Amino acid sequence: MTPRGELDEDNTTEIAIDVIAHTDLTTSDIGRLRRLFDAEYNQEFGEWDPELPYGYAPHDFHIVARQHGEVVGHVGWARRSIHVGDHEIVVGGVGGVLVSDCARGQRLGGRLMIRAAESMSAAGSIAFGYLGCREDVVSFYTTCGWSRIFAAENSISRAGKPVFDAPGQPLLILPIEAPLSSWPVGEVDLCGRAW
Repeated sequence: MTPRGELDEDNTTEIAIDVIAHTDLTTSDIGRLRRLFDAEYNQEFGEWDPELPYGYAPHDFHIVARQHGEVVGHVGWARRSIHVGDHEIVVGGVGGVLVSDCARGQRLGGRLMIRAAESMSAAGSIAFGYLGCREDVVSFYTTCGWSRIFAAENSISRAGKPVFDAPGQPLLILPIEAPLSSWPVGEVDLCGRAW
């Protein structure tokens, strides 16, 4: 997909936002992404691994923001069929949402989430975006158009073991090709690791 450059808040420095397939990441891309993630998480989780980022599922696509050649923001997503109650739904599972300290306060996170939704739509055959998050960032996602759902969730933990989360943890969806009202009631089975 074509890069989309946007000026930051003071209209002086362009931030380019690209959508890159995971298979098209260059060694340089991986190094820059690693610097972004490790600056935030290395002390707690160790070095970022693009194939199993901190034990979560890898991404099919990376929405990458660059400023002065350095990666300053990222959103990743992967296509997967999950089960909700008795229904099978194709989702774009979102994870790896991060904006560097130097780029915060510029509404870059929202722009990255918009591009992620656009790329899911362009990929086709994705009913919803899907993500889990911490309670303290739910309001960010709802301002980006995501809706919170209340459901139990089964997944594979970061350590590779089955895990069950009772209803109430922050789970959010975004209509891509299906209306919000079509999301079924029932327990969610991610059929793998969360993103």
